[in-house]
Amino acid sequence: MTHTTDARMSLSLKYTLALCLALAANAVMCQTPVETPEWTEGTTPPPPAFSTKQLVPIEMPAYVSLKIGIDPETVTVGTDNVVRYVVVMQNGSGSVNAAYEGIQCTNGEVKTYARVSGVAGQWVNIEQPEWKSLTDNLPSRHAHAFAQQGACDAHTVAGRAADIVRSLKRGHKPYD
Repeated sequence: MTHTTDARMSLSLKYTLALCLALAANAVMCQTPVETPEWTEGTTPPPPAFSTKQLVPIEMPAYVSLKIGIDPETVTVGTDNVVRYVVVMQNGSGSVNAAYEGIQCTNGEVKTYARVSGVAGQWVNIEQPEWKSLTDNLPSRHAHAFAQQGACDAHTVAGRAADIVRSLKRGHKPYD
């Protein structure tokens, strides 16, 4: 009878050991980082034509005196998941400035590709545009506001261009 008891204990010990090894291996696998492919920005299309007649306003804090809006016809989502758009800024005297920008929601960054200012209305490309944090003061707080109000859903793009424009038109107001 002791032989049977010893055999059962040996078998039970083997199962316990196997279970412990399996759990330990699983814990190690859970801690192994998953390699994600390095992100690269796709080719940026040239700055699009824009209109000041159909702008969708960006809600800004009360201390911002400029009227800021996005031309909904210029909003695109690239295959690189960059939301590109034209933002238009108007001051009280009617002077208009615009910027062609891109937001990368995953990293919380914005890049300005080109600007229009003054009466000439011609795009001037930025020579070496760089990604900057959305929370930096420059290029401006408007990019961060746009990300919150429609372009991004946390750290992902908030859908197709039409979805982003629809969210923006609903008027989410983070500064109220």
